[in-house]
Formats: sequence, structure tokens, C-alpha cells
Amino acid sequence: MRIKFANVFVVAMIAIGLISCKSKETEKKKPVIYLYPTEKQKIDIKIKYRGELTVTYPDYKNGWNVTAFPEGKIINLSDNKEYSYLFWEGSDKLAKYDLTTGFIVKGSETANFLQKKLAEIGLTPKEYNEFIVYWLPQMLNNNYNLIHFASKQEYDDIAVLDINPKPISVLRVFMVFKKLDKVIQIKPQKTNPFIRKGFTVVEWGGCEINE
Repeated sequence: MRIKFANVFVVAMIAIGLISCKSKETEKKKPVIYLYPTEKQKIDIKIKYRGELTVTYPDYKNGWNVTAFPEGKIINLSDNKEYSYLFWEGSDKLAKYDLTTGFIVKGSETANFLQKKLAEIGLTPKEYNEFIVYWLPQMLNNNYNLIHFASKQEYDDIAVLDINPKPISVLRVFMVFKKLDKVIQIKPQKTNPFIRKGFTVVEWGGCEINE
């Protein structure tokens, strides 16, 4: 089994990430992190990732040291250049998810489902639109998609963000999906709405399971 991941983090921060599932190796693709502090602020971010980082932008080195602005602008202090978000990819061989819970969605109805569900969970239109633009091409033409949102434990077992100063609110949204030819029965998954307070971290990402 191979797994694809995509993650996003937002501070009155958001991060985006993606993991690819291929055989027994998990590749994280397109994790992006958006930062939204309540005021202009220097922020240090480290990724405690169980696997191996393969691509970062800007260069991760031993972490990212940035100046972030409330409107989302990021200045990377190592090169003094402006970025819209922070990006990373990685690979992991041990990721596991409980696909006995989730949602069965027609490929043609994926966009509407994600718009509604991601908004319910707490992503803003900008955030869920970026999520959908990335994942929809991989899901739209499937007969059905099994969609599962990873639990906190499932995702924290793989990747943890170490952020200084510490955010007040943290939302991590990680979608795991699998292509299906026909409908199967699974237990509907419960999701809880997120309330943003102060310096917030929001992460979104995804993983495609191929078996």
C-alpha cells in the first residue's frame, strides 16, 4: 500500500500537507503553512516528522524562522524574501488509518461535499478552495471516493508541529481517501467544528490510499 499526503497549516496559522500512499511507503506532498498571528510577529517552526523530509520551500534547514503578518504575508528571515506559505514533502512507511469510518461520495459530487464538510470543520473559503483545487483532479473521475478525516492520534503519530511562540488554537485537517468502483458500507464519521481564538494554527492535508 502506498500513501499520498497533502497537508496545510495556518497560523492565526494554517498549513497544508499531502501524503502519497504507494505500496508501503507514505509520501507527504504539498504541505503548506499559512501564518496569521494577531500582530506582526517572529515565529519559529519545526516539523517533528517520523519519516524523511524530501522537499521544502523555502529551504527548511533546521527549521523555519520567519516574520509573519496578520494578513498572511510571510518573510523568511534566512533569505529575506516574501512567501505566501511554507511548503514541505516527506516520506513515511508506517502510516495507518481507520478506513472503517468516513464518507462514501460520488466522484462527481466530491467538490460539493468537500466545500460543505471542510466549511463545517472550520476552514475558510480561501483554505478549502485551495484544498479542493489540489485534490479534485485526483478524485472527480472516480466512481466513488471513500473519504476519512484522520483523527488527532492518527496524524500526531506521523507529524507534529513545534511552533514558538505557541499558538492558542490549533486545527489539523487531514483527509485520507481511497478510490472505489462501487458503494461499500462504513460507519459515518463525526467531525467537530473549530473555533479560532487568537494566534491560531490550522493545518490541512490529504492522503490517497492505493491498494
